[in-house]
Amino acid sequence: MSAAIIVNQGNFEAEVLKSDLPVLVDFWAEWCGPCKMLLPIVEEIANELAGKVKVCKINVDDSADLAGKYDVMSIPTLYIFKGGKPVDQMVGALPKGKLLEKLKAHI
Repeated sequence: MSAAIIVNQGNFEAEVLKSDLPVLVDFWAEWCGPCKMLLPIVEEIANELAGKVKVCKINVDDSADLAGKYDVMSIPTLYIFKGGKPVDQMVGALPKGKLLEKLKAHI
């Protein structure tokens, strides 16, 4: 079972903006090669940091409105939200160590 939460317009506010934990949001698409490369890393982080960080995935094809709102121009794009606001952004299939470094700065 995936530790990452699938998010769309309907649950974005509750899962991301109102979260008490920092939230890593992965904007991705099924057809995106780098997104597929990043998938196991995002899942590992979701499992390893459970209880400290919430991990959410937004399919840009299904939630183009959210992708547009956060100026997602290329994927994968990952945002870190804290207190309902984006505090960091990363673009591309980054290595796990770099993602953890960025995340841990906000825990």
